[in-house]
Amino acid sequence: MATRIRQKAEKRAANKDKRPYAVAKNIRMSSSKVRIVLDQIRGKKVDMAVAILENMPNAAAEASLKVLKSAIANAENNKSLNADNLYVAECYATAGPILKRISFRAKGRADRILKRTSHITIVLGEVE
Repeated sequence: MATRIRQKAEKRAANKDKRPYAVAKNIRMSSSKVRIVLDQIRGKKVDMAVAILENMPNAAAEASLKVLKSAIANAENNKSLNADNLYVAECYATAGPILKRISFRAKGRADRILKRTSHITIVLGEVE
């Protein structure tokens, strides 16, 4: 039993993605709004992506910029990569937990308000 667990752990470690990345969880914004911003930077070099996000008026651009800068810092400090050779390989936003609230209506009724959250992930790649 213990040998099988060890083998599975070694297999997971061998298949693990070695690229630098950063994740921001529970951002108080719908993931569909964040995806619009992330579609603009996918595949771009990091300096171009930072420039795009700094000049976008969307609220999701600020949160995405913070995650992108974190991913760049992770690449430089943890993986010893040069920031000039990096590009945005993957970026996606998934739905997080939903905060459920109540709005009171006429005649004793109530409407449910869904306050959505999202998780933002940015994975960087190195240009050969």
